Amino acid sequence: MSERHDRIMAEAERIEVLGEASQSRAPYPVNQPTIGTWLDAMGYDNDRYRSGEAPPSMAQVWTMPGLGRRRPPEDPLSRMTEVLTQEGFTAVLGTNCEQSYERYLRVGEEVRVTSALDSVVGPKQTAMGEGYFVTSRNTWYVDHPDGRSEVVASMLFRVLKFIPKETP
Repeated sequence: MSERHDRIMAEAERIEVLGEASQSRAPYPVNQPTIGTWLDAMGYDNDRYRSGEAPPSMAQVWTMPGLGRRRPPEDPLSRMTEVLTQEGFTAVLGTNCEQSYERYLRVGEEVRVTSALDSVVGPKQTAMGEGYFVTSRNTWYVDHPDGRSEVVASMLFRVLKFIPKETP
């Protein structure tokens, strides 16, 4: 094992130990104008989503940083990708995303997301180059006035951070 690999895995273990290391609140409650804009952008229409419910696949939309905002500094995916960049793995490729939805969000609800580092696997030789697969686990919640937190969606998101192969 190389020293570089040892440093990468030590940092991954340190981040994983923190558990759900970051949390973000949606800047705005679930709202009909954003739902309508999303439906228009996707070329999708459904009366259900024009009358107070959000499509389940919009869960991530509510908590995305957007323009002018940033992910929390403790965001585990960002932290791990920074470590890999510093170690020379400068390219990134989204590889897959697994989502599950517990229920539809309703207009007026406020959403928050927690993010954790799920795994770091590598080094792997791929067609793109040598790299590490980094998987984060995100869970979206609606907090109720009575103090309950309800899970509404979750996602495993995997990226490949790699050193691009040189082309002849």
